[in-house]
Amino acid sequence: GRARPNHSEPRGQDGRGREEEEIEGWHQLYPGHIPTSPLQKALLAAGSAVMALYDPYRHDMVAVLGETTGCLALPNLRDKMKNHPEGYRILQERPCIRLSTLDMGRLQGLPDGSLGREYVRFLEDNKVSPDTRMPPKFVDDEELAYVIQRYREVHDLMHTLLGMPTNMLGEVVVKWFEAIQTGLPMCVLGAAFGPVRLSTRKLQVLATELVPWAVRSGLNASCVLNVYYEQRWEQPVESLREELGIFPPP
Repeated sequence: GRARPNHSEPRGQDGRGREEEEIEGWHQLYPGHIPTSPLQKALLAAGSAVMALYDPYRHDMVAVLGETTGCLALPNLRDKMKNHPEGYRILQERPCIRLSTLDMGRLQGLPDGSLGREYVRFLEDNKVSPDTRMPPKFVDDEELAYVIQRYREVHDLMHTLLGMPTNMLGEVVVKWFEAIQTGLPMCVLGAAFGPVRLSTRKLQVLATELVPWAVRSGLNASCVLNVYYEQRWEQPVESLREELGIFPPP
């Protein structure tokens, strides 16, 4: 028979002991982590893909899709960070972009054109907040969970660097850039199917100007996760674009 756990053991938040958790195969790798089997991940990926295509502004579904389909892309991104001095330091120090970690007054006081000032302007103009980014749940590796968290936190900085708003056209352009940069299936899906909601005029602009520019920039640019943005707020956006290899927006 199965040995009963010693009730003097430390117990989890749900009242279960460590031995019970191990016996049942339940193991939380980081706060908020939800262990899932390959079949569960496949079902979550399929369901979240359908919902994300139906409503691209369902950020919760987009987040689930990214986590459940990033098993190949996330290790590749992690390795790129590990092999870059600035990226490696980010992995070691684990900075987070949240309202609680940002000195908004200081950023608002920076000169026009600086990364910090333009980032705050983007947040204000588009009425978005870095705190809306969901923490990872379904990535079964603590380090890879941080990689996708970091990707989500710098998404608004990609909008800032690319000069794109948060409307559907702007999101599709950013997704094309991110698809080339990250290889995340979620980004590829958004880039491929996002345009179906655009008008004919916007589709023409997208196909003839914006997508070619986003693809060329994505291919030419160094990995955008290897930038310690929190230490670059004073740097002019134009200078950072040039450093990364992002071509000027059309």
